[in-house]
Amino acid sequence: MGQGAKDRRKETLEKAWIGDAVLSLYARRRILSEGNGIDNEKAIRMTSNRFLQILGESSEVEAKIGVVYEQQGLAAAFAWIEAELMPLHEKQERRMAPPLSSKSRR
Repeated sequence: MGQGAKDRRKETLEKAWIGDAVLSLYARRRILSEGNGIDNEKAIRMTSNRFLQILGESSEVEAKIGVVYEQQGLAAAFAWIEAELMPLHEKQERRMAPPLSSKSRR
């Protein structure tokens, strides 16, 4: 890897480090706002590299969040997460939910 590529990777990882923190804060605040208390498993699902890879390389996704935060602030970063990641997370959560039984549909 050449020096330019190493520098770009270092910059991406630094921005991703900030983006990861912003995403974690978003996840925790969202989970608590749902009124069901602390849910570490859901927070992990919402912030895991495996989940983020739906949009691309996880560090790149986190770096994007970091850039939005640094350039536009926390509210803009949260709005980006809400628009870009949460529809995918909600879809993933629906797939994981057990199907409704015929008794509970009545």
